[in-house]
Amino acid sequence: MSQSFVPVPAGSDFPLENLPYAVFSTDNNKVHRLCVAIGEHVLDLKAVSQLYPPQVQKSLQAETLNELMGLDFEAWDVVRTQTQKLLAQGSELDQNVDLKAVSIVPQSEIKLHLPAQIGDYTDFYSSIHHATNVGIMFRGPDNALMPNWRHLPVGYHGRASSVVVSGTPIRRPLGQTLPEGAEKPVFGACRLLDFELEMAFFIGGKGNQLGEPIRVDEAWKNVFGFTLMNDWSARDIQKWEYVPLGPFTAKNMGTTISPWVVPTAALKPFLLDNFPQDPEVLPYLRQNIPFNFDINLEVSLKPSDQNESLISKSNFKHLYWTPLQQIAHHTVTGCNLRPGDLMASGTISGETPDSYGSLLELCWKGTKTVELPGGKTRKFLQDFDEVIIRGHCEKNGLRIGFGECVGQVLPAFSVPQ
Repeated sequence: MSQSFVPVPAGSDFPLENLPYAVFSTDNNKVHRLCVAIGEHVLDLKAVSQLYPPQVQKSLQAETLNELMGLDFEAWDVVRTQTQKLLAQGSELDQNVDLKAVSIVPQSEIKLHLPAQIGDYTDFYSSIHHATNVGIMFRGPDNALMPNWRHLPVGYHGRASSVVVSGTPIRRPLGQTLPEGAEKPVFGACRLLDFELEMAFFIGGKGNQLGEPIRVDEAWKNVFGFTLMNDWSARDIQKWEYVPLGPFTAKNMGTTISPWVVPTAALKPFLLDNFPQDPEVLPYLRQNIPFNFDINLEVSLKPSDQNESLISKSNFKHLYWTPLQQIAHHTVTGCNLRPGDLMASGTISGETPDSYGSLLELCWKGTKTVELPGGKTRKFLQDFDEVIIRGHCEKNGLRIGFGECVGQVLPAFSVPQ
């Protein structure tokens, strides 16, 4: 591939082969615009939209990614190919000094926003290692996985209104809990606040009509791109409330995503075989194409008074159920998906303790501690702790990164009287 005229430092998450999308503004222009990242800068797509084919120009002038997501995969390829051409050395943009001056913006000068207007958000439970670990904790090794788990992608509908962009603080929630040995619940601040290492993808394409399923091997046309996610979890609130309908207030206080959406095309060099599934799934879930990726994931924890510490390293490849199976199952009833809908993986844990994607697992239901520098320890998150999730792919000298997904815990509001 050609070199970009925009400098890309060694080890950058954002080379010319990546070009993740985001929505940004600046101090001197508060209007939200689309951009792609290149090195330590962004390209303002609205400022250069006239250099793209007419059929995609309007989508590049929008204030969210929804309109671009609503085009088809062929249009996404048109935009991506033209963007790479424009950013290459000697390109039309490179030679236009005035346009280059207004369209190439340092990331240090921008504010990033939610990349899309999220209409609906669905969270799955697709990591077999995570599901097994949680099952062992609460039901024992003989009943770790529920009978349905290997037959369908388990999921639930989350709260789209509380999905926030990286950097947004998360308030410790209030709620009901049932103390150990008690017969009646009490009300107060969550004591067992946790992170969940996840990835998510945005729905794109024309979507499907109500009543019309999406076939599993056609579902790739509806995956616009991927982002990092922390789906915060109030474990003690969830334990009391989740029977019989599943998580509710324990999960609706906030879900953090990275501002960067890495297009599926950028991940093709990192394709892997799908996770082996046994027993064989029903025909509507039988996937004949690979859609699994070698994405390195890590979680760091930063107390308010010290530097961050790496506490977990996992990988997207540990997911038992693929995004295409998730889409196929989600729509098999005829549920209609819309551009900008968000689908999350669920907690991504590996096989070894250092790859677990939550404190619930790392501390094994509070029986162990995570050791931090200076003798500090954690079993669950404390006020002002900051959680930083990062992700990248790397192979043959090519690095494709996802940036960061960051959130800090704020103290709970005073308990209402």
